[in-house]
Amino acid sequence: MVMAQISGAIDLSRLAATPATGVYVTELTEATFEATLRKSVQYPVVLEFYSARAPESAAMGETLATLANAGGGAWLLARMNVDTSPQIVQALQIRAVPMVVGVLGGQLVPLWQGSMPKDDAEKVIGELLKMAAGNGILGKAEPQGTAEPVGGPSEPELDPRYTPAYDAMERGDFAGAEAEFAKLLAAAPGDALAKAGQAQAGLLTRVAGLDPAQVVAAAGAAAPTVDAILDAADLDVATGNVAQGFARLTAAIALHAGDDRDRLRLRLLELFDTQDPSDKVVLTARRDLATALF
Repeated sequence: MVMAQISGAIDLSRLAATPATGVYVTELTEATFEATLRKSVQYPVVLEFYSARAPESAAMGETLATLANAGGGAWLLARMNVDTSPQIVQALQIRAVPMVVGVLGGQLVPLWQGSMPKDDAEKVIGELLKMAAGNGILGKAEPQGTAEPVGGPSEPELDPRYTPAYDAMERGDFAGAEAEFAKLLAAAPGDALAKAGQAQAGLLTRVAGLDPAQVVAAAGAAAPTVDAILDAADLDVATGNVAQGFARLTAAIALHAGDDRDRLRLRLLELFDTQDPSDKVVLTARRDLATALF
């Protein structure tokens, strides 16, 4: 299963009248701890151990919650108050908080202890998502609730033109969604949201047929094929490692020529369309592309 929301992608939720956003944060107790860890066979779980007695815990918790909700279900943040969970504290030998641990397939992956800036935390969790993809853990967490956007609820109008494409995306029919977005573009070539939707649906269609372990192995070969590079870049972007995927393609473009270079270039341009065009990652990659070509 592949996540239906690409990390960092253009927000297609504007196509639907959904005034509230999903919350991907849950509060654990000793009774729910094991059950939550078992869910890590489907999607990554990040455990945050905290205490009201540790001043830095509040800021770290807010940062992690922001990242988890922005990920749209790419991972679940599970928070545990060590002051009310003595058995877990003893079992895991937790000596200081905040402490952050990843969970993949039921196995604990130590991440960091203490405070960490948001950008650095995002990078570390990005590496956890990459590790998850390499082990075939590509599911999407279910929202634990909803939160109203800043400024209170809004009531956007649903544009009926997008309904078939949006419905297809919601049910995981990415090929069908891609075809619906293509129809919209045929009628209105300048439709930026349809272009972004087609690119995102196309990416998810391609990634759904990949074996992550095989992709990682093929891309790590001494002389990877162009197909291996394209697959690895798709997997990078779909699992949130956008900068890495773009860098992989620009580096390959600089080393190839002719039809191979053109295939790599066209894929990179298509992946650009899955992201917000004003994102600094896209702007940097566009400059790198120009350097690689000229």
